[in-house]
Amino acid sequence: MRVVIAGQGYVGLPLAVRAAEVGHTVVGFDVDDERIKRLAAGESYVDDITSEQLQQVLAGGRFLPSSDPRACAGFDIAVIAVPTPLRDGTPDLRHIEASARTLARYLRPGATVALESTTYPGTTTELVAPILEEGSGLIAGEDFHLGYSPERIDPGNRQWHLATTPKVVSGINPASLAKVQAFYASVVETTVPVSDPKVAELAKLLENTFRHVNIALVNELAVYAHDLGIDVWEAIDAASSKPFGYMRFVPGPGVGGHCLPIDPSYLSWRVQRTLGQSFRFVELANDINNHMPDYVVRRLAVALNRHRKALNGSTVLLLGLAYKKNSGDARESPARRVAALLLEMGAEVRAADPHVVEDAHVDQRLIRVALTAEQVAAADAVVLLADHDAFDLDLVVEHARYVLDTRHRLTGTTVESI
Repeated sequence: MRVVIAGQGYVGLPLAVRAAEVGHTVVGFDVDDERIKRLAAGESYVDDITSEQLQQVLAGGRFLPSSDPRACAGFDIAVIAVPTPLRDGTPDLRHIEASARTLARYLRPGATVALESTTYPGTTTELVAPILEEGSGLIAGEDFHLGYSPERIDPGNRQWHLATTPKVVSGINPASLAKVQAFYASVVETTVPVSDPKVAELAKLLENTFRHVNIALVNELAVYAHDLGIDVWEAIDAASSKPFGYMRFVPGPGVGGHCLPIDPSYLSWRVQRTLGQSFRFVELANDINNHMPDYVVRRLAVALNRHRKALNGSTVLLLGLAYKKNSGDARESPARRVAALLLEMGAEVRAADPHVVEDAHVDQRLIRVALTAEQVAAADAVVLLADHDAFDLDLVVEHARYVLDTRHRLTGTTVESI
């Protein structure tokens, strides 16, 4: 089929490359000209796609990166995989709307449009369908097919990647579901059909809200366990020995990426807007997880005080700017808040992260360095925020004066875990 993937980020690019690898002719559409130039040159900026993979599909003639809307003409199926940020607590769907308007100009009878962007229940039928109908003069469900299939990308996960992760699929009617499912069945191993796009939209938010709430639980528990003089990590290990009725979650410096800091708030916003009710679990989880970077900085200040040092004037080395291990994704990373607070308090902040190469989500006041024995020894304190495999953690323990470990990866007399 001729496939258009609107949005060439962490979700859209892996889907575009995979679709080209299995034999579809794919247009990777993005309004960011710089991204398109990099893709056309065979340079990947996404963890899950290597430049070699990209160069292969480019050489095979099955992948065309383009910022020209006219390249979208003639599609059999188009997938919208664009960002859906929050603006002052309100869902910002401008990218979805713009993509739908572009695709509507080239929508033909019998074609299919699928939305992948995470959003609130009702977006596919209440927002996307009317835009497509208005711009094309066609009727959804009669003249063209429409559905929703939530993305489940986990950057850096080598076991559960796009092809191996089951894909929830839906359509606004049986014919639309059949078309959406047929496309995704060609690129992933397992599809999971549901009865309605609202169900699929809610399923995505449920997955991330479940994680968000449980991470908040152990984060708050970690704070209180420390004050009570209890090793929360040992307690978590002990609880994890139970073979039923318990799922392991661990504390950390906060949550990042698109999913946890943003997606549950879409559900909370929809409940408030439609029902006039507060989704209290989401709001409480937001409050706890959003303040974990502040707790990290407080713990660091207390530790430096024990050594008769103030944060003001101290050199702090942050290990990891990404929001998770072995990823270059720094979107909404708690490291950003940690760094900002330290800088405001007068610290000289250095940061090492071999995976984060784009500067869009990184504070420009940070001094970027490599992880070396000299950098570790020169720091008054080291804070481990993302436990990348590329980090030599033994070197850190050997040379650091003090380490605050937010991932519970280090041991030693100079190491404290949150």
